[in-house]
Amino acid sequence: MPMIPIGVSARHIHLSPTDLNILFGEGYELSVFKELSQPGQFAAQETVAIVGPKGQFEKVRILGPVRPQTQIEVSRTDAFSLGIHPPVRESGHIEGTPGLRVIGPKGEVPLEQGVIVAARHIHFHTTDAEQWGIQDKQLLRVHLRGERPLILEDVIARVSDQFALDMHIDTDEGNAAGVKTGEQAELLL
Repeated sequence: MPMIPIGVSARHIHLSPTDLNILFGEGYELSVFKELSQPGQFAAQETVAIVGPKGQFEKVRILGPVRPQTQIEVSRTDAFSLGIHPPVRESGHIEGTPGLRVIGPKGEVPLEQGVIVAARHIHFHTTDAEQWGIQDKQLLRVHLRGERPLILEDVIARVSDQFALDMHIDTDEGNAAGVKTGEQAELLL
């Protein structure tokens, strides 16, 4: 069975150019803290605070580069702490989701929407997908072989020649199985 590298994703935010300017100042550009598994993607040096009805988190890492719309990805546990109930969604699908207040060093943004619990997914490079007969948006099963093994269902395949092979789960899922970034998951075909 094919083995897939695991990336456990902590809470983070993707900013639009407009919101970046409000939070950090006009013309501000993000600086790279570290490169991520997907080509061209990076964790920025910069962080913000996010504030919900019941709680807040400081030092939420910004992921770059900027995107057309601001989106915050949290785990279900984070959502409880914040006092919100975001849906499980694919990245970019923020219609009808809750918002939060985002605070940066130069300003704040009251988001009306944009918070999701990211749907578990695997980035497949086109050649990997072809080799294993995987189609874009196909739902897959994956075996996490951690301290407490789990089989995850409804893992969304995302296929592009711009992607590197990598599975993204959130901290709740990683903790439940006892796995961490860099370990391997087994794709159940």
